[in-house]
Amino acid sequence: MNLSATDRGEGLGSRLGPRFGSRLDSPWWRGATAALAGALPMLSFPAPSLWWFAYVALVPWILLVRSAPTGRRAAYDGWLGGLGFMLAVHHWLLPSLHVFTLVIAALLGALWAPWGWLVRRFLAGAPSPGRVLAALFVLPSGWLMVELVRSWEGLGGPWGLLGSSQWEVAPALRLASVGGVWLLSFLLVAVNVAVAVLVAVRSSRVPALAGLVATAAATSAVWVWSPRPQEDGERARIAVVQPGVINGIGGPEKRFAREEALTRKLAGQGVDLVVWGESSVGFDLADRPDLADRLAALSREVGADIVVNVDARRSDRPGIYKSSVLVGPQGPTGDRYDKMRLVPFGEYVPARSLLGWATSVGKAAGEDRMRGTEQVVMTVGDGLKVGPMVCFESAFPDISRHLARDGADVLLAQSSTSSFQSSWAPEQHASLAALRAAETGRPMVHATLTGVSAVYGPDGGRVGSWLGTDASTSAVYEVPLAHGVTPYARFGEWPVYAALLILGALGVTEGVRALRLRRTGRSAPSPRAPHARTVRESPARPGR
Repeated sequence: MNLSATDRGEGLGSRLGPRFGSRLDSPWWRGATAALAGALPMLSFPAPSLWWFAYVALVPWILLVRSAPTGRRAAYDGWLGGLGFMLAVHHWLLPSLHVFTLVIAALLGALWAPWGWLVRRFLAGAPSPGRVLAALFVLPSGWLMVELVRSWEGLGGPWGLLGSSQWEVAPALRLASVGGVWLLSFLLVAVNVAVAVLVAVRSSRVPALAGLVATAAATSAVWVWSPRPQEDGERARIAVVQPGVINGIGGPEKRFAREEALTRKLAGQGVDLVVWGESSVGFDLADRPDLADRLAALSREVGADIVVNVDARRSDRPGIYKSSVLVGPQGPTGDRYDKMRLVPFGEYVPARSLLGWATSVGKAAGEDRMRGTEQVVMTVGDGLKVGPMVCFESAFPDISRHLARDGADVLLAQSSTSSFQSSWAPEQHASLAALRAAETGRPMVHATLTGVSAVYGPDGGRVGSWLGTDASTSAVYEVPLAHGVTPYARFGEWPVYAALLILGALGVTEGVRALRLRRTGRSAPSPRAPHARTVRESPARPGR
């Protein structure tokens, strides 16, 4: 039986030429290639925003891992690819955390080691159609578990989830309303697996094509049948105040004066709400009644409530809090939300007694911020209900989902990325609000100190123009309101639970299989070593 090079399972390098193949035989060259392959999905996120590239960005990584000579080497390739992915997606942290960025990327990259092992387990050699079909479910499930674990706040949160690269694709946003960013990640990995099989495994292209067709059919069905946000023509006029980078002497006082001047320009424009960015007020308003009075006067002048963000030591309890505070014509209304999920190293140092040295090599927090205890929905103006989040929290799908279920008409995120002004971070952060809006069916306002500020409608579509990092202005947005509950808001992270069931079924199947083999006294067959060539069958010759 004659097999093609792809079906024989030969190494990736052997199909790209002897020179490159010999280099991939070196663990150093192979490791560098794995890290580079893992970094490729970075191009799918803003600022490049090549969203279409996410559908093939994992293919080189998958092809490399499936060619690994052993399961251990595949796990190494998974780890190093994960390191490349985390470092690329978070490269803008390098000026702040320096070498510690590499440490964090290496630690989190290890989460992809089991995924690498799974890739080889299902795709190495000449996988049967059954194995390919299983891979279309198992490998996306394994990827989803990686994203779930690294989404924990203490590990950096859900920044750079693969599905979030589709923030400007209308059909993908419709899928997000059904299964959140998790469903998008699952389907993207499945498409990458199918493309990798089409490229490398000629004998099993039928299930790969079937997987692509099924994904397209599911997307089309969701586009037609999934519930849409029910807009009734009602709109809220919400203003965003972005003071821009404030230089020179003055600090928080100078920034407050600039925000005050920009807000005053909104008088007579009939706004329903004014939103300032994160850390827009550097003093506790109870300690600075003069600032509270100035904000109340602004509210009266503009004819709208103002949501500011206070970053200061509180007078009524110990510690520094970042808080969304609602101010009306009579002053602070008493509605206050204290940030609950803090940025590791930026706002607190995990295990400070052990990792406190990070403050000496980067811009880690010198003092830990304090946490809030519960989410808050504020009522402003003529009964408009808004759900505030602070900066990092807009990356967490569950926070916006709970606010929508608690009755919020509009989601607000107050942010500041001034430390990363010239990087890709401001665009990446602003793009996340599109996913949160689509998931919940609620419009979202992303207001920042220095850009990028953005507003999205209930379907995740952009409302008006972004305020870039070079803007110092205020802008009014006509924000469409919607009612009803999206499937994701109702059912939550069901793709994650489905992935857990798939992996659980795999574990049971593998356990039963191992038990049967043990009873018969046989060892479990392993995938063919990728570099081993299959010998052609030929008739026996006399005398041999």
